[in-house]
Amino acid sequence: MKKWTVGSMVRIIVIIAVIVFLYVMFFAGSRNAIRILLSIALYCTLGQMWNLLSGYAGMTSLGQQIFIGLAGYSVAVCTATYGLPLWLAMIAGAIVCVIAAFLLSYVFSRMSGMYFAIATWVTAEALKILFKSWGFVKMGAGMTIKVSPYPSTAQIYLIAVTVCIVSMFVVYFILNSRVGLSLVAMRDDAGAAASVGVNLFRTKLFCFMLSAGITGVVGGLYYLNQGSIFPDGGFGNSWTIAAVFIVIIGGVGSMTGPVVGAICYVVITEVTVKIENYLNTSLLGVNLIILGAIAIIVILFLPNGIIGTIERKFDFEFIPSKRHAPDIPRNAVTETQKK
Repeated sequence: MKKWTVGSMVRIIVIIAVIVFLYVMFFAGSRNAIRILLSIALYCTLGQMWNLLSGYAGMTSLGQQIFIGLAGYSVAVCTATYGLPLWLAMIAGAIVCVIAAFLLSYVFSRMSGMYFAIATWVTAEALKILFKSWGFVKMGAGMTIKVSPYPSTAQIYLIAVTVCIVSMFVVYFILNSRVGLSLVAMRDDAGAAASVGVNLFRTKLFCFMLSAGITGVVGGLYYLNQGSIFPDGGFGNSWTIAAVFIVIIGGVGSMTGPVVGAICYVVITEVTVKIENYLNTSLLGVNLIILGAIAIIVILFLPNGIIGTIERKFDFEFIPSKRHAPDIPRNAVTETQKK
């Protein structure tokens, strides 16, 4: 029987309070507040999925935009070309991403480290070129998402928050299961993990497909909110920059890290946009410089990220996710040795 501690109670109360606040904002929040919280929810989910791949499974992907673009275009094609309802288009987008991840896994699973990262990035760039020259998706002109009635920003926000919360619970239960222990073992030493019975291909496949499906939902919701999608945006490396920044700032291998990282990313982006509007000029390059500078400072002085550093300093996880092998009684070891 698990013993309840003061820390556990505080953690549960804080989580419930945050969830209640997010749903109350749907009714009481201003349009601007809902817009900002929508962005945070989407980027938080994106960060959670990248953290699951890189932080826990050791599969550092630089091509998560593969699934952002595929899902965004799937929603556009399903609604604009075939006239399907929105909910069916969103499901189709997620399924397309899962199938793509399944097929790519047979190539990517043979790679690790730098080779896996480069392979995912090259695949994303190849898809960008393909969609720019594919007449079925209007080439570089992009596609418009056509839904009637079109959901409001508040309605999209409600879905995005729900997806974000569900994704965090899914990651939590995975990490606190046998699969989570397999992921961490594979990350730390793939050879040792395989020697004790971990099926490396199956574990990588499961992780990659799950990340692809939920990342695809993020892409579908993002471009539903935008109203249209273009190859440069859907398959652009800005998605990788955002995911890496969010996880590094918050803390790799921490479930709470992507939440803080997403908040930081969206706030910096919003401030940059306000400065652009004030100066009436584009600061795209300056925005990237600011993000890069902050990432370098965090890496130098807080190598475990903001949340990772706090958790290590106070030996307290906001959302427990670390798996450890169960303790083996000494008498069990002795009996085994005797046999």
